[in-house]
Amino acid sequence: MPDTQVPDVQVPDAQVPDVQVIGPREVPLGGIRAMTVRRTLPHRDRSFVGAWCFVDHYGPDHVGSGSGGMDVAPHPHTGLQTVSWLFDGEIEHRDSGGAHGLVRPGEVNLMTAGAGIAHSEVSTPATRTLHGVQLWVALPADALGAPRGFEHWAVPVDELPGGAGTARVFVGTLPGLGSSPVTVHTPLVGAQLDLVPGARMQVPVDPTHEHALLVDRGRVQFEGVSLERGDLGCVEAGAAELRIVAAGDAPVRALLLGGAPFEEEIVMWWNFVGRSHEDIATARADWEAGSARFGVVPGYAGPVTRIPAPALPGVRLRPRGRRGRH
Repeated sequence: MPDTQVPDVQVPDAQVPDVQVIGPREVPLGGIRAMTVRRTLPHRDRSFVGAWCFVDHYGPDHVGSGSGGMDVAPHPHTGLQTVSWLFDGEIEHRDSGGAHGLVRPGEVNLMTAGAGIAHSEVSTPATRTLHGVQLWVALPADALGAPRGFEHWAVPVDELPGGAGTARVFVGTLPGLGSSPVTVHTPLVGAQLDLVPGARMQVPVDPTHEHALLVDRGRVQFEGVSLERGDLGCVEAGAAELRIVAAGDAPVRALLLGGAPFEEEIVMWWNFVGRSHEDIATARADWEAGSARFGVVPGYAGPVTRIPAPALPGVRLRPRGRRGRH
């Protein structure tokens, strides 16, 4: 096996994109059984990669008898899609659109909130380790009123050239590698890459997309820049290939996210995405009033029936664009 001193990929300077490295910050999540996640998006200097607007990376967390795990009571969403992807464990999903399903490793669950949906997320009794990511996609203005939706797809494994490893494309398309049938409203890609130690990849991508690599396991050289576990490395649109090196003596697991630059401004607060302070205030009031806008989540058996919305801040919520808040 190669040693840990793997050199950067050498290419002409004009072809090397600048890599913006966003380190994770630990954020405690609420709920009956609290858990801590590593969050990279949104960041004060970057709101989106394509329309990906939220990246939470968690685990591996031990789930013991009566402790740990996930138990998130019914809570609302607007203006976004959630993409749930697991490396280990199992989560039961229920929503007010009537969907009931399990999130398992290698199987993508995509939920569309549109104007309003509520859902719950609970790790199953069989789960001993919980490890994965929770991703959000901002809906464009013309899809904000989209109906509630839920899609599940078991993602096939595609072999990477030269025995470098495997890819699982769970959203969109990676040229020559794989495609996903789940519904998105802007051009996007999401894929898990598993690389053998020392592997050197030139991953074909859509040059009109910007991209980011989230490292879950191992050490990576991404376009010549070192990324550690939990780091998100972001590059702008323009490249038709992205150079990735598994730089240590251990396998690498990473998520490649990308999409057409999302030029709309959004207001994102708590679990809501809108276009103005008033959008968010109305969504909060509707949730607190038990409005039919969000519906009821059937079958959730936790000790509370819903998560109440926090109080709005005492100032107007400001919109954020691609480069963060105004």
